[in-house]
Amino acid sequence: MVGKPRVVVGLSGGVDSAVSAHLLKEQGHEVIGIFMKNWEDDDDSEYCSSNEDFVDAAAVADVLGIEIEHVNFAADYKDRVFAEFLREYQAGRTPNPDVLCNAEIKFKAFLDHAMRLGADKIATGHYARVRERQQEGAGQAGASRFELLKGLDPAKDQSYFLHRLTQAQLSKTLFPVGELEKTEVRRIAEEIGLPNAKKKDSTGICFIGERPFREFLNRYISKAPGPIKDERGRTIGQHQGLSFYTLGQRQGLGIGGVKEKGAQRGGGEHAPWFVARKDVEKNTLWVVQGHDHPWLLSGALDADDASWVSGSAPAAGDYASKTRYRQADAPCSLAPRANGEFHLDFPDAQWAVTPGQSAVLYDGEVCLGGGVIAGAEALTPRRTS
Repeated sequence: MVGKPRVVVGLSGGVDSAVSAHLLKEQGHEVIGIFMKNWEDDDDSEYCSSNEDFVDAAAVADVLGIEIEHVNFAADYKDRVFAEFLREYQAGRTPNPDVLCNAEIKFKAFLDHAMRLGADKIATGHYARVRERQQEGAGQAGASRFELLKGLDPAKDQSYFLHRLTQAQLSKTLFPVGELEKTEVRRIAEEIGLPNAKKKDSTGICFIGERPFREFLNRYISKAPGPIKDERGRTIGQHQGLSFYTLGQRQGLGIGGVKEKGAQRGGGEHAPWFVARKDVEKNTLWVVQGHDHPWLLSGALDADDASWVSGSAPAAGDYASKTRYRQADAPCSLAPRANGEFHLDFPDAQWAVTPGQSAVLYDGEVCLGGGVIAGAEALTPRRTS
């Protein structure tokens, strides 16, 4: 008699991974839970909930009747994710550590560990789907190709964060809740009596948690204050260090409206300020007033460090893309280049396209992959004086 397929599930302590484990067990798999500890510098603080999350994950495993193992990936995380996170911030870019964590920890270090446990597959609570397709053509008959698809709940789709996954990784991965709406996941959790059925979704990443972001970065990146200038070159304030700001940022700039002499009360001089440029060479932060200021709008971008799900770049042509997670798909035209670089043109201007973030491409519901934004073309030339 052939044994049940063994699936190792990443149990985070949250409801999505808990319901994933339940669904797999219902489908007849042998399910083993793994709790990944990825950060330990201050996990006893009020901001990092690692210990509390493990208690929740263990309680879920107990209710489901599955084994759970606590595995420490903190050293891997610090070397592969956090070090790159700091390098990017020090270079004036705004990285997305969740993308790197998925590629380097959850679907590499964790996958390797699961395979050593004899797993046939791994599973996580991400809202995404994997589709297996048979290859056609000479020499490929019977070979499989794996596609990464959006989760069916458009409000929870996490394919953006998973776009760097490879064919080898997707071939071993299951996303059980990717077929469900979040409301259905909550309903299932309550129905089967999971202790974390009403636990709120986590926000951010463990090493920052809910703490003030600038306070956290202060521990690792030295301050280098400099001028804040507006589009006319006027110095209107002082920044605390370019690393602490991101394009499109509105809060925490420490500047009020700049009023012209003789300006009427109630005019546009008190419109909110937004970060529009970071000049690393001159250590200058450029800000503009108004959400739709031309400096915040881009008609094109260049990206590098591309990773394509199929293993090769898509053909040049028209697709859709996201340049930040919670964004509607934007029509674009792709021009692949050599050395893992590509160029995107947008018929509709994109807001606050941020170097260091990911530009992710889609063909309908299929996530094709993407790259790291290197730069964007503003609709108007930037002022340098």
